[in-house]
Amino acid sequence: MSDHLTVVTHPLVQHKLTLMRRRETSTAEFRRLLREISQLLAYEITRELPLAHRTIETPLTEMEAPVLAGKKLALVSILRAGNGLLDGVLELIPSARVGFVGLYRDEETLQPVQYYCKLPDALEDRLVIAVDPMLATGNSSAAAVDLMKQAGATNIRFMCLLAAPEGVARMKEAHPDVPIVTAALDKKLNDKGYIVPGLGDAGDRMFGTK
Repeated sequence: MSDHLTVVTHPLVQHKLTLMRRRETSTAEFRRLLREISQLLAYEITRELPLAHRTIETPLTEMEAPVLAGKKLALVSILRAGNGLLDGVLELIPSARVGFVGLYRDEETLQPVQYYCKLPDALEDRLVIAVDPMLATGNSSAAAVDLMKQAGATNIRFMCLLAAPEGVARMKEAHPDVPIVTAALDKKLNDKGYIVPGLGDAGDRMFGTK
């Protein structure tokens, strides 16, 4: 645990993650669990949101009550698997602005190639939460954060379900100012770049593809 990496050890998070890891968990169940766990992770990653006060009327009296301050925050899904986390966070923060970054890995160079990028405006005035279930090599995640910074974002947090030590190190090297919140720091990457013990390919398990 460090300022750069937060592992959410809440019992509900850990229990749901175990169910998601199981090979026999169905696509429908995996999708439901991902939505539920994303809300619990979002609770952690938004813990320090700034508040202002506004005068409201309760049925009994007038009071100064806390409300979120500043511009609506932005959620950025790293396609395609990021959409599974996005859905759950949006249920918790329905007024958030939403962006998408699409990257694929060039099989020869192993470097990420951008194929889509659509981001909300005024990112410099918003907290930006990037979501992607797996932080594996970290190359795609680092490239996605590059795009967000180029669009003006200065306050970015990265939320994932699983992280590998290699991905955490890559992100810390590329973006030491971007804190990571995850449900687990797994052991390693295998020779194909999958997180071990992991849960397989999050996109395939979420969408029922191979």
